[in-house]
Formats: sequence, C-alpha cells, structure tokens
Amino acid sequence: MTVLDTRALGRATLARQSLLDRADVPVRDAVAHLGGLQAQEPQEPFTGLWSRLRAFDPAALDALLTGRSVVRTHLMRRTVHLVTADDALAWRSRHDPMLRQRVLGVYRAELDGVDLGELAAAGRAVLADGEPRSMPEVARALADRWPTVGTRALGEMVMAALVPVVQLPPRGLWRVKSGVRNTPLARWLDRQPEPPAPEGTDPVGEQLVRRYLAAFGPAASADLRAWCGLAGLPAAVAAVRAELVTFRDARGRELLDLPDAPRPDPDTPAPVRFLPAFDNAILGYHDRGRIIDDAHRGLSVAGARVVLVDGRVAATWTADADTVTVTPLRGFTRAERTAVMEEGRALSSFLSDDESDRIKIAAS
Repeated sequence: MTVLDTRALGRATLARQSLLDRADVPVRDAVAHLGGLQAQEPQEPFTGLWSRLRAFDPAALDALLTGRSVVRTHLMRRTVHLVTADDALAWRSRHDPMLRQRVLGVYRAELDGVDLGELAAAGRAVLADGEPRSMPEVARALADRWPTVGTRALGEMVMAALVPVVQLPPRGLWRVKSGVRNTPLARWLDRQPEPPAPEGTDPVGEQLVRRYLAAFGPAASADLRAWCGLAGLPAAVAAVRAELVTFRDARGRELLDLPDAPRPDPDTPAPVRFLPAFDNAILGYHDRGRIIDDAHRGLSVAGARVVLVDGRVAATWTADADTVTVTPLRGFTRAERTAVMEEGRALSSFLSDDESDRIKIAAS
C-alpha cells in the first residue's frame, strides 16, 4: 500500500482547502466545499475565505447571510459553524445526539433528572413568538420551571443542543460588532431540518464521509471524527469504502480518500497563507502533524491566528487598527521573509478601513 509522508499529506490538505491555489468559485460554493467554516469568532471566516478565494468580496458573504443562504449555527464539535442553509438542514438531526452529549458532558450534574424532551418543548415554546432571543434570555424564561438548574446549563442545552437555532445577522457581518440573537432554524429558513434516517441506515453519515474527504483527505477515520465530533460513523465508512482508495501514513495508519481527488506532488511550491483563528485546515484532523508541529499544537485550540510558510505553521499573527504583526516560530530565509511581507501587506489592506498595507515582523 502506498505510504504518504507528512509533506505529501500537507500538500493534499492545501489543495483540498484552496490554500495551494486560490479558487475562483462563488462564496457559497466555497463554504459548501469546505463543509463550513468554524465561526465562533464572527470575523474570522472572512479571513479564511480571503485566503482561499480570488478577489473575495466580504459583501458577498454578507449577502449570503442576510439572504439566508448561509447560516451561523452550532454543529460540528458543538462549535458555531458558518454553513450553507442546505447543509444545516441536512446535517442537524444527525448531529443532535452528539450535541446533547457534549452539553451533558459539561453540565451533567446540574441537568441530572431533567427531562430533556420536556425542556426542549419548553424552549421551543419560548421561541415560538418569533422574537429573536439571546441564550441568557431563553434560560431566564425557563428558570422558574427548573429553579435548581443554572441558567448557563439551561441556555446551552436548549440553544446549542435541543432546539436547532441560528444566530441572526447583523452578528457575523463584515466589520459589525453585534451580540448573539437566535431564532429557530426552521423559522429562519422556512424549512424543517431533515428528520433522522430510519434505523439501520445512515445516508447523512455517508455524505459526511464523502464531503470530508473531498475537503480534507486523505485522512483516517479518527480525523473524520475529530472534524465532525460524531463517534458513530464506522457503518457509514464501511458503506462507502468500495468507492474509496486507501493509503498509509508514516505511522502506519490507514488513510481513506476519494479516487480522483487531488494529491499534488510533495515538492509542489506552497505559497504563504494567513489562517484565521480556529481554522478547520488545522482543527479538522486528529493528527494535525501534516500542517503543524507537535510543539505548536496548542496554538490550534488557543485561538491563535497562524501563518503557513512552505505549507506549515511557521508564525502567528495579530492585527490592530492599521498593522498586521507576524511573530515567527522559527527563523525565516530571506525569500520566506519577503513572501510573508508581501502576503501580510495584502491582508493588512483587506482588513483595514483605509486599505493600508502596514505589516511588521516581530523578533522571533
């Protein structure tokens, strides 16, 4: 069986994530291909898409949000993701058990003895009048009925797990600061989420396998679980296995992939790319070594924005009102420093109000 080393896997990831060459596709198509973008930090998806698309215009994403073609909702890994409306409706029911279990994992003691069906019905009743509400507002409305349960536990169980909701614009619009206001997913899209599949079938799971590999493969089953947070996908993997090709990584793990998906030559040049906080190009794997060294793995869950140099995390970056600051994690060659400065100036111009292109590289 063919072995793919770390560099080969890294180049495949860059190609699938439109980080090797910027893609010339509509914004909605990019969001769909990526299986969504992690978006608990509302402005980060704009940088993620700018780094992946040619001539990305933030107004295009704003229009998709206000036009209800993409939504912000709790989904994979119980985190807020920016996904297409179609994917939110198709995937939500398949994620429901995982969402409940993850909230229970945090608040099990507080929610002990609470009938979750009753709580879900009460939460839906609170939201039934169509008035957008924050999580604390919903929790306070339920507090008299469950006085021994903390408001945070009530709010998170209802709004992140039991009742599919979306975070409404202006939350998530370009350069807009806005609190979270939620409304039911079905009300916002005027469509109901797809119901769970009949027992013994898993069409959504099979779709998730294919979609994941298209955007992240080649990858192991553990990587798939790390991306979506779903543990029960072995049957889905088995169902589509005949469609797939297999490889091994340097550790001997079996990797699955779509047969015609891009797997570039490991020596393909990789341009400098600036990634936003919590980018799925890193978080979408259990084994993140294809892009980030183990010594820096903690950056991927700490909300650090990172810079890819030759396809690997080589620096972090921050931005204030008018300057992008890069802090290297290793020394740069002269050519690398030039490339980082060039891409950083372009990012600075994108992020700034006055289209300035100020960048500095801090001492490493």
